[in-house]
Amino acid sequence: MIKIKYLVFSFWFIIIHTGAYTFAGAIALKLSKDLYEEQKRLIDYVRDMSDENDKKHVEKWFLPAQIIRGLLMSIVLYPILGLLGETSFLLRFIFMGGLMFVYTDVGSAIPFPHNVEGFIYMKPKYLNRKAMGKLYLEMVIYSVTFALLAGWFLF
Repeated sequence: MIKIKYLVFSFWFIIIHTGAYTFAGAIALKLSKDLYEEQKRLIDYVRDMSDENDKKHVEKWFLPAQIIRGLLMSIVLYPILGLLGETSFLLRFIFMGGLMFVYTDVGSAIPFPHNVEGFIYMKPKYLNRKAMGKLYLEMVIYSVTFALLAGWFLF
C-alpha cells in the first residue's frame, strides 16, 4: 500500500513542477516568439501558438499533461526520498536542478535542437544556434526555479 508521505510528496512535486514549468514557459514565450509563433518560426514542427486551433489544443492539454508528467517524475524518486531528506538544501538544489536539466532536457531520448539526440538525428536546418540558446534559457529558468522550490519545500 502507498504511504501517505508518497502521496503528499507527489502532490507537492506536481504543484512545484507545474508552477516552475508554467513560469519558465511564460518567460520563454515572451522572449522567444520566433520559436513558437508565426510561419517562419525556428521550431516549425511544434504547434504554432499564433494559430487559434493550435493554441486551443495546447491550452486544453497543458495542465493535464503537466500533472501526468509531474506524477511520473515524482514516483521515480520514491526510493530515494529518505536520502534526499537527509541532505543539505544545497545538495538537494544541485540534485533536483541537475535532474530536471539533464534528464528531462539535455539527455532526453527525444530529439530536439539543443539536446544530444537532436544533434545526432535532426536535420541541420533545425540545429539553429539562436533556437538552441533560447531553448537552453527556458530550461535553465525551469530547472533553477524547480530546484529552488523543490529543494526548499519538498524535503
